[in-house]
Amino acid sequence: MKTIGLLGGMSWESTAHYYSDLNEGVKKALGGLHSAKIAMISVDFAPIEKMQKSGDWDASAVMLSDAAKRIEAAGADFLLICTNTMHIVAPQIEENINIPILHIADATADVIKSSNIRKVGLLGTAFTMEKDFYKGRLESEHGISVITPDEVDRKIVHDVIMQELCLGKIEDSSRKEYLRIIESLAASGAEAVILGCTEIGILVKQTDTGVPLLDTTAIHGEKAIELALNSG
Repeated sequence: MKTIGLLGGMSWESTAHYYSDLNEGVKKALGGLHSAKIAMISVDFAPIEKMQKSGDWDASAVMLSDAAKRIEAAGADFLLICTNTMHIVAPQIEENINIPILHIADATADVIKSSNIRKVGLLGTAFTMEKDFYKGRLESEHGISVITPDEVDRKIVHDVIMQELCLGKIEDSSRKEYLRIIESLAASGAEAVILGCTEIGILVKQTDTGVPLLDTTAIHGEKAIELALNSG
């Protein structure tokens, strides 16, 4: 079994789900007392969030690259960045380590293409919905058409993530707003909606809507288990 590297803490709420899901997945696959081999560093999210707000992506890349190097030194065979947003600095992190990064957008794209879906909606932080590092990767490298909510709804989605979900707050009113936005994306032609922030799956479940949801936390974890258990 390979050792999975986790770069977490952004936020720790979703990182806890990564850790639990990976161990549950390995136990299900191998049985008995088996659990995942994990090397993890969980960073302090507060300074990262300040860098996001100020647009200081270079400083965040340095901080996360340092953490990634320590994860590699701890014996990880590959790395998961346990957040969609901070994949914005994945290229810089990749330059500083010798183990591969399992990119969350690529893992999600594999599921989309295997389901023969051609057009998806994308929810996430404002950075994920508005910058090109995620949407552009899906479109240019995987041929998937991506739509996002309008400006007002993007702000709602972002604020709920940063002001509620990252703090462990689950509000029914926010769930209703998310479901309204999901239905709007479907009405605009989205065949499925990417929950492109690792916290969104804490708020919205597939049982809440008939629109197919792509929970990136679950997808990322499932792909990691597959890689960890692949002897090739």
